[in-house]
Amino acid sequence: MRLRRVRGLRGPRLPRTRAGRRRLVQAVMAGCVLALLPSTWMYVVTGDRLRTTADVPRTEVAVVFGAGLWDGEPSPYLAHRLDAAAKLYRENRIEVVLVTGDNSREDYDEPDAMRAYLTRHGVPDTRIVSDYAGFDTWDSCVRARKIFGVHRAVLISQGFHIRRAVALCQAAGVTSYGVGVDARHDATWYYGGSREIFAAAKAALDVTVRPDPRFLGPKETGVRDALASGR
Repeated sequence: MRLRRVRGLRGPRLPRTRAGRRRLVQAVMAGCVLALLPSTWMYVVTGDRLRTTADVPRTEVAVVFGAGLWDGEPSPYLAHRLDAAAKLYRENRIEVVLVTGDNSREDYDEPDAMRAYLTRHGVPDTRIVSDYAGFDTWDSCVRARKIFGVHRAVLISQGFHIRRAVALCQAAGVTSYGVGVDARHDATWYYGGSREIFAAAKAALDVTVRPDPRFLGPKETGVRDALASGR
């Protein structure tokens, strides 16, 4: 009885006719094309907006996106982003750094950890502005524009994320150039690259629907004040 039941289990059947198999292949191909459309859109809209720390245009504000903490300190990936921002500041390519990250719980504070790291690497505390509600890239971009009044910025992230950041900030009204910093190709890098395929679909949806950030709040003068302090 048990043997007959096992033999009776069957997986999905492939079409038996040539026309049926052709329709199946066409459906699979169409699904693949649709899945890749958001990534293609990102490459098109950011094609001329990517730079390096050596050739990025001089811009008043740099935006550094959070990338996780390890024991309260910036993760290696986040540290690379912050190193690039500190380098641009030391070379007078930027004036203010807006650090945007997650502070949704009392025991997890990306912006303050980013601020502390930057000050240790030569960026004055008065030139750093913290966005504590940058829960994802879209939220960070919208808040940079609506809350902090940023109209133009250099965005700093890893290469696998920078196109999405530029595309979303451009859509949010921030004229952006992206600097994709180098990173060791470890498991995190491969995970991040794979994740971007799905994140691109969410990015396209965000640009289409334009949802409000999880937390918007009142306008802040931090960026304006930081720029004024150096003049």
